[in-house]
Parts: sequence; C-alpha cells; structure tokens
Amino acid sequence: MTKPPILIPHASGTNRDQEAAQAIEIAGGDPRVVHVNRLLSGEVSFGDHAAILIPGGFSYGDSLGAGGRLALELRTWFADELDAAVRAGRPILGICNGFQALVKAGLLAGPQRTGGRTVTLTHNSNGRFECRWVTLGIEPGCRSSWLASLSEVVFRCPVAHGEGRMAVADPEVLESMDDGGLVAFRYLDSGATPLAPTGRAGGTYPANPNGSVADIAGMCDATGAVVGLMPHPEDHIFDWQRPSGPPGGSGLPLFEAFVEAAR
Repeated sequence: MTKPPILIPHASGTNRDQEAAQAIEIAGGDPRVVHVNRLLSGEVSFGDHAAILIPGGFSYGDSLGAGGRLALELRTWFADELDAAVRAGRPILGICNGFQALVKAGLLAGPQRTGGRTVTLTHNSNGRFECRWVTLGIEPGCRSSWLASLSEVVFRCPVAHGEGRMAVADPEVLESMDDGGLVAFRYLDSGATPLAPTGRAGGTYPANPNGSVADIAGMCDATGAVVGLMPHPEDHIFDWQRPSGPPGGSGLPLFEAFVEAAR
C-alpha cells in the first residue's frame, strides 16, 4: 500500500518535528520535514502532500508570542494553499505550538462572529510553564470525521507549554463550540472521567494543567478537517515512554487515524 506523503513544516526554533515524523512513519505515512523557506520558494508545495502536520516546539523562539510569527507566515504566504487543502478535505493537525499557530492564523478560529477571533490560547492560569503528563479523550459529538474512530480512546501524554490555556470571548462562544461540535479533546482525570460539567470554568489542577475553559485540550474547525491540541501525543508512541500510571494510552491511534484520513 502506498504511504501518503505528510508535510511537516519546520521553522527556526521548531523542535518537535522529528518526534512527529517518527509517529507518522510508525502509523504508516511518509513524513516529509520541510523548512518553510523551501515552501516559500516554491521548491516544495503544500499541494504535493496528502496531509499537513504543524509540529510543536518554539517556532521563531515565540518572539511574537507563542506561534505568532509562524501564524503570520501561514496567513500571509500560504493562505491560498491552506484554504485549498481545507476545501479538499485534506487533514491538517497542529500540536502545541502548531495548534497555537493554527488558532492565530485563523484556521481554528472558533465560532464566526463579526469583530474577529472568538477563541485564543493564552498564558496558563498559574502563570508558569507546565511540563507534566495528562489524560485526555475525544469529545463526543466532535465533528471531525477522522477522529470518529477514536471516540472511545483515552490518551496519556505530556504537555509542555506556558501559553496553552483555551479562552473564549464569552459563554455564548463556548455554547456554540459545544453545539457545533468544535471541541475535539478535553482533559480528563487519571480515571478517564470528566473533570467538570461542560460550561464551567474548568477542572482542577493538575489534571487541567493550564486552566483551559471547560477543560478544552483541543478543537477542530467547522469542516472537521483541521484539528489542533495542546498535549503531545507524539511523545507517547511506545510503552517505555510512559513514566508512570496505568498501562495503555498511547498516542499512536491518533496518528494512525490521521494517516488513514490522508489515503
């Protein structure tokens, strides 16, 4: 079976692309790590790939805010190519810094409303960088078709971020996200149960490591093709990578579903 080519854009400061590439390869895809300058020159095209994975790290040192400069490049240089990918239904996945870039570039803009973006990722509520393992699951009703096969899967993986708190403009935005199936992942407790009822501010630390509203760990767009999450499932592909806790919870099924959607 032909392995679908998966584009993994690399920017200066990005440091999680090799882990993402390894996860894609094990999942059956053909990962291609490409510097954004090669994309800008036209040497490599977004359209040459069956899917796009924006990896984690600290693109450009987060000099314009977490994912800010990469988002500017995505919006300024590659908007047409990314729009074409979304229209074609090609899956796009952003992890941590990649998620931040997709949100700030407008590809994961939340419910549409006059006046701009209605969701953002901002500083953790405790004001410090968090690096710890968390539990998360796919939100029932998520409109992403390529996540549908993972509805019963629970993931255990680390977070590593200082600006991972999901914030919304007002309670109506959160309600629209729930009703529209835009919530893709939520943080769970160690027993894989919800932390707090939907609509509340969020569960307790450290299960919700950043104070995200309603324990949101990731979201998708209205097409369901674009998905982003703050935790790092690429850092738990093998059992030996799990430092403690119950067995299972590998992030590999997420990448297998991603690769399958790219076929």
